[in-house]
Amino acid sequence: MLAAVVACFVIGYIVIVFEHPLRLDKTVPALLMGALCWALLSLGFNAGSLEIINTEGDVFNMMNSISGEAMEVGHAGAHEAAEEGFVGALLHHLGKTAEILIFLIGAMTIVEIVDLHRGFDILKGWVKTRSKKRLLWIVGCLGFVLSAIIDNLTATIVLVTLLRKLVPDRDQRIWYVALIVIAANAGGAWSPIGDVTTTMLWIGKRVSTAGLMEFLIVPSLICFALPFLIASFLKPFQGEITLTEEQEEEQDRERLLSSKTMLFLGLGMIVFVPIFKTITHLPPYLGMMLSLGVVWLVSEYIHPEEDFTEERKVKYSAHNALSRIEMSSILFFLGILMAVAALETIVVNGVGALRAVAESLRAVIPNEDIVIIILGFLSAIIDNVPLVAASMGMYDLNNYPIDARLWHFIAYSAGTGGSMLIIGSAAGVAAMGMERIDFIWYFKKIAWLAFVGFAAGAAAFIVIESLFNIGVTH
Repeated sequence: MLAAVVACFVIGYIVIVFEHPLRLDKTVPALLMGALCWALLSLGFNAGSLEIINTEGDVFNMMNSISGEAMEVGHAGAHEAAEEGFVGALLHHLGKTAEILIFLIGAMTIVEIVDLHRGFDILKGWVKTRSKKRLLWIVGCLGFVLSAIIDNLTATIVLVTLLRKLVPDRDQRIWYVALIVIAANAGGAWSPIGDVTTTMLWIGKRVSTAGLMEFLIVPSLICFALPFLIASFLKPFQGEITLTEEQEEEQDRERLLSSKTMLFLGLGMIVFVPIFKTITHLPPYLGMMLSLGVVWLVSEYIHPEEDFTEERKVKYSAHNALSRIEMSSILFFLGILMAVAALETIVVNGVGALRAVAESLRAVIPNEDIVIIILGFLSAIIDNVPLVAASMGMYDLNNYPIDARLWHFIAYSAGTGGSMLIIGSAAGVAAMGMERIDFIWYFKKIAWLAFVGFAAGAAAFIVIESLFNIGVTH
């Protein structure tokens, strides 16, 4: 039955990877995989052919109860204890997954409310340059900073929309868009709310906000700045772009009375979430609920237009924003995280299956840095969400506590490694869809830049952590 669960996961994952050739939304195989993995696990557990392990390290077997204690409680009591152990493990993983999903729903809704009020159009007024090279650095810096605040996917969508106003020529524009993918992924890696994977590590108490920023800000900056520095000498970024007065006037006309207020309120409330967690020691999703409530409240009473009526209010309401969030992405995360949780729960050699994989890797490749760098390359091919979810199950919190070097490096590698292929990150997939960027074109023109940035940032991380450890030792 163990082989059946693993086969279900592998087949489901292959279908997810080839979603474009199959023309099938990746949410479908993710949901099927998550449900079937737990169904097969339950059948095997009830038949006595599989053991499960909970977060405390207790091993349950339907035949022998928990850790061989059946003799003490009797057969009926042991059977009931085993069932409770299975249900408890399932509810624990569902609860951890729900924390991430509620957090993401809150953040996505705030961003959509800001977008309804055209808050991101304010950014267009900040870009006045006509120099291609200067424009590259401006949008790159915006991407790096915005992705740390509103996540890399949303930052990419916002900046692609901005570039459509500033660079009319698509052949020129896709160069900027491709570089934004690198900047957005690098910016999301050092923030607990900048990428789904860093959010997972943060909520899972693998990293803290301060620790993530302290050790990843410099590697992330290098990962972003080096490719941009090289690109600024390339031919596509030489010369100037002609911006007509008509385009500038159009940008001004698009703004609403509420645009600036909602932009700064929305971004401010998202940034407030880590502060809320630090002060109250409550889970981040509660802070996001509070932030969403504040933004929603303001959106109910603010007047976006001069002649604002009740009929027009619906257009800018939070209900409209909720209808615009990508619920398919939320369900995809639900399916994939629960499938990984099933693998984490199955016992192999006395530990969870993912933990067993980590121990096997440690035996084959003793250097953890190499393992994590390989993880970075894999994240360019495979979605980084399940990779990070798997790594969280592979390495024990007892051996690798919060802000351990391992977790910081995983956050960096999984977050920035995906830039090496256009399909390797949510930001890349969004850019690919919005601008119809060809996979081969990106591989030929951009992949080497992303690799240079990734490798340089990884080297910087290793040096910084080594110097820190030396300082602590002495």
